[in-house]
Amino acid sequence: MAQLIDGKAIAARVRAEVQVEVARLKADRGLIPGLAVVRVGEDPASKIYVTGKKKAAEEVGFRSWEHHFDASISQDELLAQVRRLNDASAVHGILVQLPLPKHIDAELIISTVKPEKDVDGFHPISAGNLSLGRPGLRPCTPAGVMRLLEEVGCNPSGKRAVVVGRSNIVGKPMALMLLQKDATVTICHRKSDLPREVAQADILVVAVGVPELIQGDWIKPGAVVIDVGMNRKADGKLVGDVAFQAASQRASAITPVPGGVGPMTIAMLMRNTLLAATGGV
Repeated sequence: MAQLIDGKAIAARVRAEVQVEVARLKADRGLIPGLAVVRVGEDPASKIYVTGKKKAAEEVGFRSWEHHFDASISQDELLAQVRRLNDASAVHGILVQLPLPKHIDAELIISTVKPEKDVDGFHPISAGNLSLGRPGLRPCTPAGVMRLLEEVGCNPSGKRAVVVGRSNIVGKPMALMLLQKDATVTICHRKSDLPREVAQADILVVAVGVPELIQGDWIKPGAVVIDVGMNRKADGKLVGDVAFQAASQRASAITPVPGGVGPMTIAMLMRNTLLAATGGV
């Protein structure tokens, strides 16, 4: 039976580390990191995520603001708000909660955030820095996965890593982070032969949003399995992208859903905001 990777406990450790650093910053420099979240419309999931982020920010000692706008806001009005936050000295991190309404160009909005305040790690310059191996703010979910691997003693160096999913938010940056740690990385997508590729993975990261796509008998015995997926079935049960019960019989370590990767995303957002405030990227 696989070791369960407790994302809640590890995320709590990350937040505690940030809290200690924030207290030191306040005492030594009078600096309080500030996080501004921009939310548009009434998407229920977005509202839950933003509430969680605000709670975490307050817990670690940040200043935090939520700027909530009606879904009818114009693109120009939203751009103006982002530029105001760019210019606000008390704001060190800016997060634009996705998705945005269809009449707004999300890429344009994200590209307008100053790269040094891009705590989501989505700005083209942030992506470029990651691709080139330069310092910069990293996307929170892949950064959280790397911390999970570290916590369970899984060094990617020399291992075969398979990433299922090629999104700009998780899949691509995940592959680059693993590559930088000297893993041999394969990125899979809908055209891939998943059973064959998954069977070769010493480290498997799945982020596609398809309930239980990855079957347990595909897993290489002893693999470390990180399931980024969060899907609600018809009966209301939350499941990941990996068939957990069967996979846990073959993996050496595996994340649960919920309680695995999810808490790490918010914890790493706190860490990114601290880095943005101190210039420590």
